[in-house]
Amino acid sequence: MRVGTGYDVHRLTEGRDLIIGGVKIPYDKGLLGHSDADVLLHAIMDALLGAAALGDIGKHFPDTDEAYRGISSVELLKRVGRMLDDGQYIVENIDATIIAQQPKMRPYIDDMRSNIAGALGIEVSQVNVKATTEEGLGFTGSGEGISAQAVCIISPLRELASYPVGGNCEGCPGCPGAAGGTV
Repeated sequence: MRVGTGYDVHRLTEGRDLIIGGVKIPYDKGLLGHSDADVLLHAIMDALLGAAALGDIGKHFPDTDEAYRGISSVELLKRVGRMLDDGQYIVENIDATIIAQQPKMRPYIDDMRSNIAGALGIEVSQVNVKATTEEGLGFTGSGEGISAQAVCIISPLRELASYPVGGNCEGCPGCPGAAGGTV
């Protein structure tokens, strides 16, 4: 099992769409950035890349490369998913938090979870997204920007393959093998 964390922040500005979790959210400002500036997906990508010891999104998708100007972060998340597949990692779960004073995120969270799961080829039940405000404090509380944090767990396939399948094992607590059953 490997754990990764990610964090991203972008300034709010006029004249841009607000895209978070791959969802276009109606709002009078959007996030400033080279790509679509999706803070949630950027934090998730950094968490996944970090867990796999593959660097960060700046290494793989630099903001100095015109190929990534305006690109959908959902597309970038799919690419990170392929990197994990190539490294033979399985995404166990993702837990992420959006930090924004406005707009309210709750109406969009289910669509965000679906977009994340779809991009990575995992179940929606493996993705949790929540949102909070900072009670008017700091740059997010004053409405200057939006940030996101994410944590993930991934597992190398080779670790999963070391467990006996269909046989008895010593098992972990709660595992059927621990009670003399089959795994």
